[in-house]
Amino acid sequence: MTTAHTAPLTAIAMAAKVRSGQVTAVSLCQAALDRAEALGGEHSGFTRLLRRRALPRAAAVDKLVEAGLDPGPLAGVPFGVADLFDVAGEITTAGSRTRLSASFASRDARAIVLLEAAGAVLIGTQNMDEFGYGFVTMNAHYGTTRNPHDPSRVAGGAAGGSAVAVATGTVPISLAFDTNGSLRVPAGLTGVIGLKPTYGDLPREGVYPFVESLDVVGALGRDLEDVALVRTVLREGAPERSDPPRGEIAFGRLMSWFDDNISEEMRGPLDAFWNRLGRISFELPHSEIARAAASVIIAAEGASLHRPALEADPMQFEPPVRDRMLAGLLLPADDYLAAQRFRSWIQARLRRQFELADVLFTPAAPGFAPTIADPVMMFEGKSIPARSHLGIYTQPISLMGLPALVLPLAGDFAMPLGIQLISAAGNEPLLFRAARQLIDKGLCAVPPPPART
Repeated sequence: MTTAHTAPLTAIAMAAKVRSGQVTAVSLCQAALDRAEALGGEHSGFTRLLRRRALPRAAAVDKLVEAGLDPGPLAGVPFGVADLFDVAGEITTAGSRTRLSASFASRDARAIVLLEAAGAVLIGTQNMDEFGYGFVTMNAHYGTTRNPHDPSRVAGGAAGGSAVAVATGTVPISLAFDTNGSLRVPAGLTGVIGLKPTYGDLPREGVYPFVESLDVVGALGRDLEDVALVRTVLREGAPERSDPPRGEIAFGRLMSWFDDNISEEMRGPLDAFWNRLGRISFELPHSEIARAAASVIIAAEGASLHRPALEADPMQFEPPVRDRMLAGLLLPADDYLAAQRFRSWIQARLRRQFELADVLFTPAAPGFAPTIADPVMMFEGKSIPARSHLGIYTQPISLMGLPALVLPLAGDFAMPLGIQLISAAGNEPLLFRAARQLIDKGLCAVPPPPART
């Protein structure tokens, strides 16, 4: 990895300084905008900076502070969103030029409204794979987002721009989406924390859909408590569905499918991590079918959503996305229904595992981020496209609708390596408690932002 800077302020620390008058929201906002502009789109993760919107809103936060009022727990904190969140007065492109003639959004997505009501300031939109259909953020329309730890490598995807904006320290938090690993894969490859919540936990209103039965809104950050706070704000005070157990957390490693195809650079660190946690392992038979079922559901629902645009002008789509969408249109209905039936079956099987372990873990991705020049990975002894396969460990978890939290492994690695923590549905508090334990033990740590070389 390149030479690193010291860690930037957390969102919580930023907000405390703004509320106390030590710094202004305008200065934080201006600094984030300037850094994003200086880095440029490929390196900052941003596709569009919203200066004319952001600076007046930051000034409004400062006026509240001057008046002795509390702007909220995220006072003055700059943040970005993947470019499928509606931003009032902007076109929601979802990473595709097929959306360029769409109407301007009439209002902000609900998640943006809630963060700004808590004092945060939206500064821009972030790059993604077209319609979220990919794991690399190599977008033919809006450019490739580069991994800040090695600009010759991909950032992961589909929400790679959101992860990179956080990894570079440009913003402390980003809102993104996760359908099949869209924020978990880039979190693992760029060395940040990524939360994929339980299906239905956070508001999707105003977020461009892709796969209705899998899509969730999630968050990325450098600090665990920042990510937890974002979730709290977005839940609007809703009661938790589960309570974490007291005492020591029992961790279990998912094996079989989740232990196959791990790269050489991931194998040693992952085994060392496992040894520190007691070596409890579990098998989840038919995980490969879970991944296949998730792929069928995505292909079918994604193609159905975009059928009008495909029929009108399929050449507007990126070739890899177009080909997968057209294949989705040809899927028999029986295949889709079989995938959904299997989904219910394997959800019940995995619930039994949580009677034996509180938190399960897997790799977030097979190893280091692939190169942009040759974006492939090894799978069953063959070289295959990373665009469609980097989510091999995240896709089965998406099918089950479970919450997952990605953390970077601590260590002096050439590139970040991430693990995926998984709990029973609705038990995000347990994930955060488990993550805090791993960080406090020195097993996981977010690397400082790398310096540009």
